[in-house]
This record gives sequence, structure tokens and C-alpha cells, in this order.
Amino acid sequence: MQKRNKDWHPADVIAALRRRGTTLAALSRQAGLSSSTLANALSRPWPKGEWLIADAINVHPAEIWPSRYYDPKTHLLLDRKKRIRSPAGSEKCKQDPTST
Repeated sequence: MQKRNKDWHPADVIAALRRRGTTLAALSRQAGLSSSTLANALSRPWPKGEWLIADAINVHPAEIWPSRYYDPKTHLLLDRKKRIRSPAGSEKCKQDPTST
């Protein structure tokens, strides 16, 4: 059985973003979110926020939060991207043009 590393400390995530020349607030605004919204991903599971942060520092979210991305029983990587909801209106409504 392979032991996974611990989750990064929130200060380490913030420092990694600063090394990339950005901040959590700037990344939030760039994603169209309130400046404090991405901070939620530091303290609780939120796949969309985790991926935004991980993409900004060029790592997989499982490297930052192994406790959220590996099954505790099988120790296999979980596909949490499936849990990200698409934005409202992203699915186009197909309406019959003859009905009104």
C-alpha cells in the first residue's frame, strides 16, 4: 500500500500562486468569480476551484489535495472533473422552430 502525501498547507498554495505572478483574488476575478470565492477551495472540496488553482500553478489538483483525489480504500485516483457543473445556459436548448 502506497502512502499519499499530506495536502498542501493553504499558505503553500498561496505562495505557489505568488511565484507564478498571481494571487488567489486575481485568479478568482479572472475566472469571473468574486475575489474571495476561490479561497473556499483551500478549506473545503470544490472541484472547479481546485482545478482553477492547480492549472494556475501547473500541477494536478491531486498533488495539492491528495485527500480529495484518492479513494481512501483503493488508493486509486478519482475522476473529480465529472463533478464540475457546466455554467447555466451552456447547453443550448433545441427548440422546434415550427412551435410557438
